[in-house]
Amino acid sequence: MTDDRETLLRQDGLLIGIAGASLLSGMHFSPFFDPAFIIVKFLIAPTFFISSPILLFYFTSLLVSISCLIIAGAGAAIFERITGRTRSDPVSLGVWLAGLLLLAIPVFFGMAG
Repeated sequence: MTDDRETLLRQDGLLIGIAGASLLSGMHFSPFFDPAFIIVKFLIAPTFFISSPILLFYFTSLLVSISCLIIAGAGAAIFERITGRTRSDPVSLGVWLAGLLLLAIPVFFGMAG
């Protein structure tokens, strides 16, 4: 019983790290933000009648965060498929977090400049 709790606690910590790295990737100082803002402003916003600048920023941040989450999740899913895992465990969640942190490396350079 205690082993299950310890595993769940470790997975919860990794999931919090995954969510945090995903949110960090979608911040306004991310180098991914400006190209995504152009896409949202000229392609997505007119379709949904979004004219508020703050909503454009929120949706752009959300788009970038979710895109990074999906890209890093694809890498973790390929890892799970190759290793024959049927459920996500701390190792596969660690691969997902590592993928997100790799995607977030340019964000740290964007914060410095």
